[in-house]
Amino acid sequence: MTDLFTLSEKAINGEITDRPFNRISLKLFELTDEIAMVESFSHSIIFKTEEGLVVFDTSNEQCGKAVVDAIRGWSGDRFNTMVYTHGHIDHVGGSSAFLDDINAHGHPEPRVIAQENILKRFERYELTDGYNTVINERQFGKLHNGQMTVIGKTSFLPKNTVRPNITYSDRLAFRVGSLDVILHYGKGETDDHTWAWIPKHKAICAGDFFIWNFPNAGNPQKVQRYPLEWAQSLRTMAGMGAEYFLPAHGLPIRGKDRIRMVLLDAAEALESVVTQTLDLMNSGAVLSDIIHSVSVPTETLSKAYLRPLYDEPEFVVRNIWRLYGGWYDGNPANLKPASDRAIAAEVANLSGGSDKLVTRAEQLAESGDFRLACFLIEAAVMAEPDNNLIHEARVDIYTKRRKTETSLMAKAIYRHAAIDSKAHLEKKV
Repeated sequence: MTDLFTLSEKAINGEITDRPFNRISLKLFELTDEIAMVESFSHSIIFKTEEGLVVFDTSNEQCGKAVVDAIRGWSGDRFNTMVYTHGHIDHVGGSSAFLDDINAHGHPEPRVIAQENILKRFERYELTDGYNTVINERQFGKLHNGQMTVIGKTSFLPKNTVRPNITYSDRLAFRVGSLDVILHYGKGETDDHTWAWIPKHKAICAGDFFIWNFPNAGNPQKVQRYPLEWAQSLRTMAGMGAEYFLPAHGLPIRGKDRIRMVLLDAAEALESVVTQTLDLMNSGAVLSDIIHSVSVPTETLSKAYLRPLYDEPEFVVRNIWRLYGGWYDGNPANLKPASDRAIAAEVANLSGGSDKLVTRAEQLAESGDFRLACFLIEAAVMAEPDNNLIHEARVDIYTKRRKTETSLMAKAIYRHAAIDSKAHLEKKV
């Protein structure tokens, strides 16, 4: 079986660059005699103890049973404790499969532990079920050969998700057999995030504080993220002297020096984006200028564990602005703007018609200026929403732009725009 530690070492050293490190194999990998990981979306990390298994995260609803089956091929011990690193559905959605296994074996009910803000998250998911379903289908589409969706089968948060029976605020220590576990709260990708220190193994379970990509601190379709607090948690982890670092996505990492290096690299990247953005905000710059001014060195973004393949720095800048400055972007015309459709109609009228916008958009796309090209093609399609020629051009432009992007966030939104126009064209056939 693949040695995941060797794979991660080679990736960190730059010896491997031609494969994804966030994998969904649904296979269990034994990392030590007492620690295992099931590669899924997200991973489950399992610790053996004399009193049963301690599990970090349960994957999503579609993968939950496969994860449990993989664990059962390694150990038949009862699930003593389940810890949610945070409330995203790819971490909690598979919990009902664990409960089904517990009931089938007649095992006692497990402790289910999470940071207290997870309960508010679940409430929000229920309030915004339709919205979250729409944006996650747009962001992820179909995974796993088209057979798995990230969202729940009947609702965004699966209705049978097991709620925690123990919550904590800032820190919680517990013991299972001879295994001590210390949970730490930190804001980062979410406001309910947990990372754990396991002294016996000198191990850290990091949740999504580290995802083998540039930190997901900007996601344009999701609620507020906290990049500065995120960096602070990474620095705290870097100082623990961990020998095993176990994220919920991507490869496990072994070795104190290697772990410290990748965590500090990620922290420094986030801190740089925050510092640059706040410096410009404090100087009076508007959001548009800041977005086009803040940068991260290419050598940083080329590291295997910091590539902008999921989120990207530009989106993080927007989240920093939102966190510290609100939603007004500094352009007075955007305080109480005309509708997008009214603006599009006026632009089309001034340019001599939507066909002029399409022609110019195609020229810009051909030259590689997709930012302006997309602005003009959107204006054209809003001015004449039933014009098939415009939709054909829109499909072409967004398909081309998607190929130039690195982050899943951008690729998915541009892919969705193309799909939207394809659907319009199919209706007209």
